Amino acid sequence: MSLTYWCEQAWLPGGVAADVLVQIDGARITRITQGTPGPAAVRLPGLTIPGLANAHSHAFHRALRGATQRGAGDFWTWRERMYEVAGRLDPSSYQRLATAVYAEMALAGVTCVGEFHYLHHDQGGRPYQDDPNAMGHALIRAARAAGLRITLLDTCYLSGGIGVPLSGVQLRFSDGDSERWATRAGLLAAAYEGQPDVEIGAAIHSVRAVPPDQMPVVAEFSHRHAAPLHMHVSEQRAENTACVEMYAATPVQVLHERGALGPRSTAVHATHLTDVDVELLGQSGTYICMCPTTERDLADGIGPARAAADRGAQITLGSDSHAVIDLFEEARGMELNERLASRKRGHWPAADLLAAAGGAGHASLGFPDAGLLVPGAWADLVSVRLDSVRTAGTSGLEAVVFAATAADVHSVVSGGRRVVENGEHVLGDVAALLTEAIEEL
Repeated sequence: MSLTYWCEQAWLPGGVAADVLVQIDGARITRITQGTPGPAAVRLPGLTIPGLANAHSHAFHRALRGATQRGAGDFWTWRERMYEVAGRLDPSSYQRLATAVYAEMALAGVTCVGEFHYLHHDQGGRPYQDDPNAMGHALIRAARAAGLRITLLDTCYLSGGIGVPLSGVQLRFSDGDSERWATRAGLLAAAYEGQPDVEIGAAIHSVRAVPPDQMPVVAEFSHRHAAPLHMHVSEQRAENTACVEMYAATPVQVLHERGALGPRSTAVHATHLTDVDVELLGQSGTYICMCPTTERDLADGIGPARAAADRGAQITLGSDSHAVIDLFEEARGMELNERLASRKRGHWPAADLLAAAGGAGHASLGFPDAGLLVPGAWADLVSVRLDSVRTAGTSGLEAVVFAATAADVHSVVSGGRRVVENGEHVLGDVAALLTEAIEEL
């Protein structure tokens, strides 16, 4: 069905323009012009930008928001609480929770999510009898219900730490070895072959969860399927120390030696990198996904995003643990973190920060034809109010990146489907959906 949207202002490749008419047919943009809207055009006030890409998500972590803030602790104490939630989920409850979480993302202007999925099996690590990919299918159904495209990053997870066996809920994450992981992930990929709104990618959970001799199988899966390959990298200093002690190499070096870096790969967090790591990531064309709100929530640290970008790495953004779901906050958080670390301002132009939250993220998830308002691209339109108490008196992309929040998104068209109108999601009361799904756990 052909439809025309009139954007009061829109961010086009040449900059912000007024009176922009965007014509779509089905899931794609067919024409962009400037002019007066006809009576049938749907009016989008404020500033319209391309859809955002949440390049790193663990949907079930949303259940921990506000529940882990009392007392002292660090990533490792938080992880124990996370494991408790993981231990209670099944395909039905996970689908309900993920549907609500993805709807919250849509309300924030996200049109594509990269789900880093490792909660594969039933209690004790037993495969689900009806389908060993029951959890993965549940996540894909959830994304479709919420109106998002999804890259399901099926994650290989084999050990509880470097040289440490799996225990407890970690047994639910593992297929036993990389060959069995590849067999199961291959079944999932075959189930969605040719479906344009779903990409099945691969993930190496981390150097602590995948021994180096198992990594090449995961990398080969990515090459064979021309699919994204993501991995947690150097999130914690303790992880780096253990890696160097065991392998006489940093996590980045281990991944490089096993063929896991490259233009389809994304290193998530990349917080504690050496200068050599930065060069390897940049020269290999590997993306880096920064998750500033999670990294500060868990006291992880500030990663060298600017230095890595200067060496050739493209930067993307993710909300990871969903302490906050707001890609504008992630974008400005990257700039503000650089200011804290360097005590200087002005590291990233607003356009670059928005590109990290949009086009670069889509490309890293296997959707290079998204994140731009151009003919032929996915019809993803996110309209942001410029008259709220946060944005009043501002203008341009700076208004979105440095003043707006997710609450200022009033309309979202995702793949030609309008999923948010006047700040309301088509599924109805998303807060109620979240409350019900979390209370069920």
